[in-house]
Amino acid sequence: MADIFASLHPVLQALLATCFTWGLTALGAASVFTAKDISKKTLDTLLGFAAGVMIAASYWSLLAPALEMSEGKSVPAWFPAAMGFLAGGLFLRGIDLILPHLHPGAPPEEAEGIHTTFRRITLLVLAITLHNFPEGLAVGVAFGAVAAGLPSATLASAIALAIGIGIQNFPEGMAVSMPLRREGMSPLKSFWYGQLSALVEPIAGVLGAAAVLIAQPALPYALAFAAGAMIFVVVEELVPESQRGGNTDWATMGAMVGFAAMMILDVAFG
Repeated sequence: MADIFASLHPVLQALLATCFTWGLTALGAASVFTAKDISKKTLDTLLGFAAGVMIAASYWSLLAPALEMSEGKSVPAWFPAAMGFLAGGLFLRGIDLILPHLHPGAPPEEAEGIHTTFRRITLLVLAITLHNFPEGLAVGVAFGAVAAGLPSATLASAIALAIGIGIQNFPEGMAVSMPLRREGMSPLKSFWYGQLSALVEPIAGVLGAAAVLIAQPALPYALAFAAGAMIFVVVEELVPESQRGGNTDWATMGAMVGFAAMMILDVAFG
């Protein structure tokens, strides 16, 4: 099975990997079929775990390879990583200012982006979609980097990144579907909206892989760009959301465990 996957085109690898990450989001959203609610402490801990995974993935799977690829070039080794990282954050900030969205757990008056008359559920889905785009992009860029044949970018590390992103997508699916179910929406509709937000990941994955195949010299910038976008999401959304309910210690420990889990995945596989 591993040999068959390795023989596939990098763009197809990225598509399959991001379909896997979407599938785990859908699995998390499917929890509404077995339970109407989940304790806030558990959800905050899981969101903290997701934040820890994304922080670790940003360094171990994206920034570290970007730094290694930049050694011996005409610019300082830190330059592509730093510029790409900041560009990723600025890009997400720009989208954040424009796209109407509402973070889960936030009251309607805290909706961000351009003012619209969208329903609350639409704003919630848009918020998680904004969150999932850099995750799909990161996976796609990682698989595209493998095709460059650089020692710092291996198929095993790209797969480890996809597994880590997929694992942390599980609570994200719950974070959308459970509040909707609690508000009285049917299990089927709650599930539908929960998984819908992650459909952007396969799209972003394919775009990321294709982009670095077309412009390989930009690879270190692309890896760092994905890292910056993910860190923006962690600091702007996941951490505040996990702390909102007052379960700060649980959320923090969840983040520590998530970071360690992703680090182990990347080092062990990479």
